[in-house]
Amino acid sequence: MRRRAVLTTAILAAVATPGIARAADPGPSVTKKSTTQLDAQAVYFVSYDGLVNNNSFQKNGLLTYKGYQYAAWYTSTKYAVVARRVLGGSTWSTITLSHQLKSDDSHNVVSMGVSRVDGRLHLNMDSHSDGFFYVKSVAGLLDNPASTTWTSAVLGAVQTSLDGVALTSQFTYPQFIATPEGGLQLSYRVGISGNGRNALAEYDGSKWTALGEWSSSTGTYTSTHGSSTARNMYLHGIDYDAAGRLHSFFTWREQSAAVMCNSGGITNHDTGYVYSTDRGRSWRNDAGAVVGTTGSSDTVAVTDAGLVVDSLNPDHSLMNQESQATDSTGLPHAIISYVPGRFGQCTTNYVTDRTANGRAFHVRKNSAGTWQKTEIPIALNSSQRTKLVLDKYDNAYAVLPYGRVAGASKSSGYTDWALLYDGSGLNAFGEVVVDELRVKADNVLSFMYQEKSSGTTPSALHVVDFALPA
Repeated sequence: MRRRAVLTTAILAAVATPGIARAADPGPSVTKKSTTQLDAQAVYFVSYDGLVNNNSFQKNGLLTYKGYQYAAWYTSTKYAVVARRVLGGSTWSTITLSHQLKSDDSHNVVSMGVSRVDGRLHLNMDSHSDGFFYVKSVAGLLDNPASTTWTSAVLGAVQTSLDGVALTSQFTYPQFIATPEGGLQLSYRVGISGNGRNALAEYDGSKWTALGEWSSSTGTYTSTHGSSTARNMYLHGIDYDAAGRLHSFFTWREQSAAVMCNSGGITNHDTGYVYSTDRGRSWRNDAGAVVGTTGSSDTVAVTDAGLVVDSLNPDHSLMNQESQATDSTGLPHAIISYVPGRFGQCTTNYVTDRTANGRAFHVRKNSAGTWQKTEIPIALNSSQRTKLVLDKYDNAYAVLPYGRVAGASKSSGYTDWALLYDGSGLNAFGEVVVDELRVKADNVLSFMYQEKSSGTTPSALHVVDFALPA
């Protein structure tokens, strides 16, 4: 017994002592666990090359909190639905809201958020450069799900403001962000494509407050083809890391087609990055210089120095609103996609060229403070977006269109990207909605997808779960 105790102590000391070797962390892997059906007949129409139930910029169309998973979508009759299940369970319980989708527009997604400070579920839905619809649950709903009856009574009335805070008449792209203190923020766009500004609102458990706009649509951008004097900043995401820093990657879209080599392309250019250390009140470039203050006249502009971390002109059909994440050390990662120069220096049809030759790239800041970019060597075969997920070992996963999953290991410096799952049997339309919170909750990659259909024929909506390395 004495010898065993000594050996055990020695092993524990070796693990705990810096500089002594230990077993290497596992690389990326996915093991399919199960697929559940949310709706046999969800609404289906293709708009802006996407589906309203599966636009990957939804934050969050699917989320996990305190042992339950929640999903939101529109039915074949266009009513908004919220569902929940015990984490990993096979049965979903649904609540149908009184609100019906007002137009066949894939921008008009349902987004959910959780305010931990009071255990409420929040929903924002059905907007594209116009008014939004908002629902706030009763307090404590998400804190005690097993003892709370899942009926329409637990969700409040559908509102057209945030408890009286109207925000803007030109509202798009709601994204809820949980703050480190347990509150909730709402990111959104004011204005229209090519002439819009990003803004924030904040909920502290008692009331909503509009913090104001933080990006600018003004200033002159000039390419080799021409100039533009209006634009908007499209976010790849907006996320707090474990230390409380708020990160956001973005691309600019110019209003004027004069900046492109061909009018069949898209005016998106450059991958930019900013962060905030004061809950989104001010914004800094990668070098740490303040480049904008929320709610002031000095907001983040295309003319500000130090914003671009990956330069690309508007001739390659760069995608907007792709994906981002932060790793366990707070380093930012993003997925971007475009048509690489080896396929030509001028895209002439955004959808066709991206489908034929588009590739996704992993952009990240390494521990030395240097930005790196790695091509994911898998053809997109789609014009649509890819989602990024990091597991507990900081391995990276790219959930590509059609539900395909690629992975790269942290140990390789993210240079060993390979296909892990080919999407077989899903019959997924294209983009998927990833449960960003579930990876941390139980080490499962979970995403919502809708089956391909045609015209406006409804199709099945599912959630598929994959185990990640233990």
